Amino acid sequence: MTTMTFEFATAGRIIVGAGRAAELPGVLAGLGSQVLVCTGADPARNAGLLAGLGLPATVFPVAGEPTVELARAGTGAAREHGADVIAAIGGGSVIDTAKAIAILLGNGGDPLDYLEVVGPGRKITQPAVPCVAVPTTAGTGAEVTANAVLASPAHGVKASLRSTLMIPRVALVDPQLTVSCPPRVTAASGLDALTQCLEPFVSVRANPLTDGLAREGLRRAAAGLRAAYADGNDLGARTEMALCSLLGGIALANAKLGAVHGLAGVIGGTADVPHGVACAALLAPVMEANVQALRSAQPDHPALHRYTEASQLVTGKPAASIEDGLAWIHETTTLLEIPGLAAFGIRPEHADDVAVKAARSSSMQGNPVTLSHRDLRTILLQAI
Repeated sequence: MTTMTFEFATAGRIIVGAGRAAELPGVLAGLGSQVLVCTGADPARNAGLLAGLGLPATVFPVAGEPTVELARAGTGAAREHGADVIAAIGGGSVIDTAKAIAILLGNGGDPLDYLEVVGPGRKITQPAVPCVAVPTTAGTGAEVTANAVLASPAHGVKASLRSTLMIPRVALVDPQLTVSCPPRVTAASGLDALTQCLEPFVSVRANPLTDGLAREGLRRAAAGLRAAYADGNDLGARTEMALCSLLGGIALANAKLGAVHGLAGVIGGTADVPHGVACAALLAPVMEANVQALRSAQPDHPALHRYTEASQLVTGKPAASIEDGLAWIHETTTLLEIPGLAAFGIRPEHADDVAVKAARSSSMQGNPVTLSHRDLRTILLQAI
């Protein structure tokens, strides 16, 4: 699975540790003079950080998952304020919005000019204005990824702006900021983080650097996921998951993802399904489909050995089989009370359309085996 010809890119500076969010004013001061701050729907949750930024600031709340229109509005707000640095304090939606704004300020134009799949795919050629990402959830790894996922309601799909020029200048990861994250968000984002370590690990584009990051991320998920859900105040567990998310973000940015994210992006454009929930519901069905397809086509395929190793890492059992790993994932999704996709309006009649669109997703480029339309349809039906 490991390629020996590869490239690797990540944030210019990564700051990790409990309490280190207090360093945000100094970080911003070194990058610009006017800041646009993207936050969640309730900026008061981060009132302490916002009050002490040290630069003239305007706040741009992100109430839901990012859209093309939201990126346009945020870019307009940044220009009106004269922002020369962008900060994101929030989850993946907030950080993706900030990255989209930063790259549009640097390159001009409209989000649709650069959006994959639904846009003309114009190449991003200029650096983003400096962006500082401060995650308050442990899931997407958006603080170190090279894309921003935007929903385009007119096209019924989520697609990405993508370039290594989009990677935030600074990722400031403070596990204390995730302590207030509610259990359902902890569960969904945590399983997304785990998925973002597993998919790059079995990806056709895996490389020696991403392998090490993915292995460590899987270990951290095993140590922290269930514990963080059971007790949100467990700072040790929160730290494990913050690191899992960070490691997975770096890995996926350099080795791509797979069918879980290929399907999740389409599902999120079909109905109002939170990204983390979609990934959590799809994780076991996709792993089962990949393993079955690989065993049928090539029983000695390297990805099967990777799935075995991943199973050993998450279960903590050196002799664990793939079936043991699947059992651990099924048990974890049950313990974390992950709902089926039907709870969000996904129905069996969506299956064919989702499968067709998912097959064209860029995330599918990393999947270790080509899944048929029937395979993708079956996965979705199982996740409902």
